[in-house]
Amino acid sequence: MIPIIYEDQWLLVVDKPSGLLSVPTPKNEQRTLTSILNLYPCHRLDRETSGLIIYAKVKDIQQKIMDGFRQRKVKKAYIACVRGVPFKNQGEIKNRIEGLSAITRYKVIAKRKDFAIVEVNPLTGRTNQIRIHFKQLGHPILGEDKYAFRRDFKIKAKRLMLHAAELEFTHPVSGKSLQLKSDLPKDFKDFLDKHSQGR
Repeated sequence: MIPIIYEDQWLLVVDKPSGLLSVPTPKNEQRTLTSILNLYPCHRLDRETSGLIIYAKVKDIQQKIMDGFRQRKVKKAYIACVRGVPFKNQGEIKNRIEGLSAITRYKVIAKRKDFAIVEVNPLTGRTNQIRIHFKQLGHPILGEDKYAFRRDFKIKAKRLMLHAAELEFTHPVSGKSLQLKSDLPKDFKDFLDKHSQGR
């Protein structure tokens, strides 16, 4: 059962669980979020990332939302747990990805033993942008196994500790501002409880 966060006659916003692909890769996987919903994806989340994702019920609405992402009119906020604690409590990472400009803002919201909880705002939407930028910063996301060796992490996480928590955008038909939120999933909360301060 995929939790629905928002729905009307044009749009569906759901809370994707970690471990489920958004759209098929070249391997042509049968079971993806897109195949389950049978709608038009407006963006994507990595398989291991949980959280908010927008689908359109008609093709031209999909195009309008995708244009909004390209024009940086969709605000996104993620919660991530990263290895160690960044030197600056907030900052901006501007390293290019595959030759394209990529900008990620972050703010440390809590510090735990051996890791930090950060709020992340990607201003561009490059593939795996957040994961790549935090690896380059020297603070890869806990549970990372694509851009860092999971065995090198002092703290083990069973999943990538990255959650798409908030979306803010203008509805393409009504013109209303939508501000949508997703709570941290249970496995994410359980991890934070297990590694709470002072343990």
